[in-house]
Amino acid sequence: MADDDPMVRFGLKMMLNGAPDLRVVAEAADGAEAVELAGRHHPDVVLMDIRMPGTDGLTATETLRGRPAAPQVVVLTTFDADAHVLRALRAGAAGFLLKDTPPDELVLAIRHAAQGRPVLSPEVTRRLITRVAESDQDSRRATARRRLDALGEREREIAVEIGAGRSNAEIAAHFFLGVTTVKTHVSSVLAKLGLNNRVQVALLVHDAGLDSPDQPG
Repeated sequence: MADDDPMVRFGLKMMLNGAPDLRVVAEAADGAEAVELAGRHHPDVVLMDIRMPGTDGLTATETLRGRPAAPQVVVLTTFDADAHVLRALRAGAAGFLLKDTPPDELVLAIRHAAQGRPVLSPEVTRRLITRVAESDQDSRRATARRRLDALGEREREIAVEIGAGRSNAEIAAHFFLGVTTVKTHVSSVLAKLGLNNRVQVALLVHDAGLDSPDQPG
């Protein structure tokens, strides 16, 4: 875990070590230390604060997620919609949690992250990307659409459904496909786009302007 507040680290450590399947292997006070300790201890999940002195949590997240066999990163924050959080998600973070998340939800989120499952509900994802405004929208849209051109027609349709926050079962029902077939398509989408999880697919679809029924494909 990485947080510049020793009291926060102490509280998190006490709480997480109480879970039978979790163990805190290292504590860092800034992003640089988090990167160094992660390389030494090879954790499954890193809890990362954003605002820390020296190397911040965003830079550390980008560094960690760029490594082979990268740990999952869950960003801890005191706000629920911010461009910094979006940057972390684009870098491949598994998601983000508020620091006042109840202990049982935090433990469950870490378990999900360790399994490669995003720690964001579809509703939170949509709310986040809707509320965050960035100045380079046109450039991002063109870039995102070029990336999506690598997908086949069905893969692109499924990517758009992911962007709408639909589950595999909902996508399967919509296209009259088996859930296993949808999972195969989702894996192909992730591989072709070079992405780690569904959150990144949703962000790319949003950048392309394809998450609204009023936008042309």
